Amino acid sequence: MISQSTDREGGIQVHRRPENVRPGPSTGILARLRAPGPLVGVELRPPRLGLDAARGIDVWIDMYHSVRRLARNGTFVLLTDNAAGDPEEESLAHLTANLGAAADLETVVPFLTCKHPLEYCRLFAQRAVGLGVAGVAVVGGDPTVGPERCVPHGSDLRAILRRVQPGFPLGGWANPHRDPVEQARFVAAQDYNADFVLTQIVSHHSLGQVKLFRTELERLGVDIPVVYGVFLYRSANPRTLGYLNRYFPVPAREITAEFTAGMSADDVCARSIRRLRDAGAEKVYVSNLRGGEVVGRLGRISICQSI
Repeated sequence: MISQSTDREGGIQVHRRPENVRPGPSTGILARLRAPGPLVGVELRPPRLGLDAARGIDVWIDMYHSVRRLARNGTFVLLTDNAAGDPEEESLAHLTANLGAAADLETVVPFLTCKHPLEYCRLFAQRAVGLGVAGVAVVGGDPTVGPERCVPHGSDLRAILRRVQPGFPLGGWANPHRDPVEQARFVAAQDYNADFVLTQIVSHHSLGQVKLFRTELERLGVDIPVVYGVFLYRSANPRTLGYLNRYFPVPAREITAEFTAGMSADDVCARSIRRLRDAGAEKVYVSNLRGGEVVGRLGRISICQSI
């Protein structure tokens, strides 16, 4: 997720999975995330608010086909919540309007930031359970843009939602680009209140940070599954890389060198996935995929990984 979220948690007591996770569809994604072996998910953005009618319809159609195909394939799908501070259609409303109440959403996980009123967040969790999504990734949200947070940290909101919807899978956030040992200790804290973790965008150029993060998690005995973010860089355009660097550390020089050497966007993305996997970070989600291309693009990236 493109975010400057400072989802700081407290304490260093080791996290243990809740024992009251209810059986049923919502536990399926947790079983997959805990299972050994690789997993590649995707992060998609709902349509931006304010699109003209024609453009909005095109985006809706693309999203409709993408989510249905990805769900049918069992692909882990994340849906953003006003990523980078840009207003988007609400993910749950978009899913309901496009796919209908009977859609299979057992692999879909919407984000929910603390940048909403608390009552809205409670209702969002209730609606998510009713809609049958796999879980909700509850994160702090960028404190530099948009409204104030309703609570200081994502862990605080997860604690509230845990009481409202006990057993419903909730995801947390970590950023290995910050102090990776400290980040691992936040995840290990008893009050982290999450069933799985999503990370800020990383790559094969930040393996050192990822390894430190993973080593500390292992030392603390944390068994909560972690899904690492990988970005699809479409080019080495300096302006684009500079813009992205506002939200997460971009290895601009290294990315530029790879494109200059003739690597494609798919090659670079696949290299990150492959190197992360070699380092033990087997589960990733790919960010910056567009609705109409997502299934085909994932296929090309998968082919590149095997070369």
